[in-house]
Amino acid sequence: MLDKNYIQALKSIVGEDNVYSDKAHMRAYSYDATRTYYEPDAVVFPRNEDDVSRILIYCNSHKIPIVPRGAGSGFTGGALPAKGGIVLGFEKHMNKILEIDMENMLAIVQPGVVNKELQKRVEEVGLFYPPDPASEDYSTIGGNVSENAGGMRAAKYGITKDFVMALRAVRTNGDIIRAGKRTIKDVAGYNIAGILTASEGTLAIITEITLKLLPKPKYAKSYMGIFPDVESAMNAVFKSLASGANPVAMEFLDSLVVKGVKQKLGISLPEDAGALLIGDVDGNIPEELEFQLSILEKSFKENGAMGFEIAEDSKARDEIWRARRGASQSVTIYGSKKLNEDISVPRSKLPEALNKIYAIGRKYGFDIPCFGHAGDGNIHVNVMVDGSDEKQLHNGHEAIKEIFKTVVDMGGTLSGEHGIGLSKAEFMNIAFTPQELQLFRDLKKAFDPNNILNPGKMGL
Repeated sequence: MLDKNYIQALKSIVGEDNVYSDKAHMRAYSYDATRTYYEPDAVVFPRNEDDVSRILIYCNSHKIPIVPRGAGSGFTGGALPAKGGIVLGFEKHMNKILEIDMENMLAIVQPGVVNKELQKRVEEVGLFYPPDPASEDYSTIGGNVSENAGGMRAAKYGITKDFVMALRAVRTNGDIIRAGKRTIKDVAGYNIAGILTASEGTLAIITEITLKLLPKPKYAKSYMGIFPDVESAMNAVFKSLASGANPVAMEFLDSLVVKGVKQKLGISLPEDAGALLIGDVDGNIPEELEFQLSILEKSFKENGAMGFEIAEDSKARDEIWRARRGASQSVTIYGSKKLNEDISVPRSKLPEALNKIYAIGRKYGFDIPCFGHAGDGNIHVNVMVDGSDEKQLHNGHEAIKEIFKTVVDMGGTLSGEHGIGLSKAEFMNIAFTPQELQLFRDLKKAFDPNNILNPGKMGL
């Protein structure tokens, strides 16, 4: 519990209506998508950047932990107050789109802006913000930057870091810093904006974000490749891309996910599909789309596809994407507890990686339905266990550890887009050498010597 004098001091900074320490707020800000609970001692809503600076000066001087939070939609516990202290919420006040610059094709936003709202606003003026995490309807840009969120369009357009041009942020001593510029090129000084992106709020508090925008493509079509098994589908992924295909998205569902989607959501999918590859192509002339689809169809069939379907209207397209978006909830038919990870491997390693993941499942007796962003090598692995069975839970975590070791040995990584947070912190030594981990700790200490910013995350 924070001393009442601390609470009153915070109220003097941001106002009575922007600091809460009642049980309802503590509960509401105690969890994220992991459904793990850590209650804060207070929730504070800064009104502007100066408030953030003053809050940091006060909390740093009194060693009070601060956890920045967007929508709390993360899958790794990155926004959980594991050491107590205050949660700094940006959704109440610092949630504005400050500028859409048509001439330079960029947007300047506050961290509490919801991803989907930004997409809608820029598309109204013919521009395009591609990063589209599955949580786009509610996740915030500040959270997206802090976790370096991806999404389905990453195969062609990249992830959040590829669109961050500049940031404003506040250090623990209250200093307000600018990192990056509005210019396309900027090689002056260290890339601090790059360091703060994906830092999970452990180094500084981001208060403003400048994002690159693109012209919005005029046309788009969706496709579906139907394969007898996962291995042939995964071979088709990297071989079609190497052949010149450049799809917006290339998502995959394995046979377990296909069964779950059909059973849970009642969506009609090919009966004999061992795996599906679905996605979009886009462009500014229809011929561009036809060219892309022809490459995909040819490569898919050369790698064993039993069929290749193109959605010719919006209804068919919506049905394809409803199946993909329903994948996560559909795998719950295989167990009451889902241990889900978002490992990533080089695309050419996808067939081998999935075969090894399924072998680990067989070893422990678990179903491991997999789906995800095949176009960028990002697999969502779902170890399904009985949540009431302690032995199964233990074995499930052992299976996750084996999966991490497997993908790292293949040149892959612990996380493609969810981040490390709390849930993957114990596995950092699998992916990094002691010298590399020490560098992370040195960087953390340089930014946050008193360890008040999101302590305990990323194993720091």
